[in-house]
Parts: sequence; C-alpha cells; structure tokens
Amino acid sequence: MKDNKIIMLILCLLLPPVAVFLKSGVGTPLIINIILCIFFYVPGIVHALWVSFK
Repeated sequence: MKDNKIIMLILCLLLPPVAVFLKSGVGTPLIINIILCIFFYVPGIVHALWVSFK
C-alpha cells in the first residue's frame, strides 16, 4: 500500500494528468488538470496531489 502512494506521488510530480486519470478516470478533474498543466504547470501538480490524496 505504501508503494502505491510513492508511485502516485512520483506521477503527480512528473505527469500530473496521468495521475489524475489513474485516480478518477476521464471526467471533469482530468480536464481541469490538463488545462492547469497547459497554462501553469505548478497548479497542475497541486491539483493532481489534491485529487490523488484526498
């Protein structure tokens, strides 16, 4: 279980949309994260962390 959190954290830092996709699938959170990553990368990371670990 701890390994899954470490992998998710690494994905959130490197590829935020992939982490959000794995956690919530295709939907509003994924679209929001892609838009955040296109315009501002850091808010995309924060959003991915929030979605993944809430």
